[in-house]
Amino acid sequence: MFFSLGGAPVLAADMEITPFRTVNQSPLVQIFGIPADSSAIVTKAGHFSISFTQDVASEFTVDRTRNGQITLDGESYRWTLAARYGIGERFETGIDIPYVLYGGGFLDGFIDGWHRTFGFPRGGRDEVPRNRLLYSYSKDGTLKLNMDHAGSGIGDISLHAGMKLYDRQNADGHDRLALRASVKLPTGDSGQLYGSGSTDATLSLCGSMNSSTEWGTLGVFGSVGGLVMTKGNILRDQHNSLAAFGNAGLGWGPADWIAFKLQLNAHTPLYHGSSLDQLSKSTLMLVTGGTLKLPGNYLLDIGVSEDVVVTTSPDVAFHLGLQKQF
Repeated sequence: MFFSLGGAPVLAADMEITPFRTVNQSPLVQIFGIPADSSAIVTKAGHFSISFTQDVASEFTVDRTRNGQITLDGESYRWTLAARYGIGERFETGIDIPYVLYGGGFLDGFIDGWHRTFGFPRGGRDEVPRNRLLYSYSKDGTLKLNMDHAGSGIGDISLHAGMKLYDRQNADGHDRLALRASVKLPTGDSGQLYGSGSTDATLSLCGSMNSSTEWGTLGVFGSVGGLVMTKGNILRDQHNSLAAFGNAGLGWGPADWIAFKLQLNAHTPLYHGSSLDQLSKSTLMLVTGGTLKLPGNYLLDIGVSEDVVVTTSPDVAFHLGLQKQF
């Protein structure tokens, strides 16, 4: 299952290619328990791994079908403090604490100008008030969601565990396989879309392969998992109790201080009973960017995501992630 590409030896200072810690930032998706952490690296025994991530997403989608209408127009900001602690040779435990902010933001003008300059479809952004916040959904004439005011607060806190299944390192590369589990608790205010009101549990299998070649470090990674959710407070009668998720990516590190990465994230629909793609279609999003190794062995992820399957995730989202192991 695992292999190594021949080439130059892996140096101790080489930076392994790891996934971006980000997921779909749609306000109707990020409130559920799809885990952002899909790394196959399990924290060493007696050590802490601390990360702080920021996701800024700009979304504009308006759609109408025979029995439904949806508007998702606004910007979301999500900051997450995550901690992991290694226990024994194979296990880790941890916690994610998110803080969520919704507002009209400031990116509408930049995105609309970018689309206009390069001839991309403007999607109707130029036909509505700039920097507006409106999340609205109605079905069969009944308004089921309406949020038009800015706010911020603690999101749903999640507890995490990881188990090392396979870890092989030699002069040519490093292969890993890990099992991850999480439980998301309904700590956020679902009325403000800071949380879902549901308790969610996940189980996922995560793998990675890093190899050293004459062109630098080459890495591939991927994960697949399942999500089980109790009935929450958001579109309760249309909410699915099961979903699948996963990602796949690759990267190249031409030097020991920088790596370029590309990642695809996917998940099945979290809602049913609607012909609107925003609710009832599987998601595929692309994240591109890279990692910088800073002084003190801090790792900084910088990424930009776009919706490959249009309208199922935000038009654009910007990701920053800072990580350090102690």
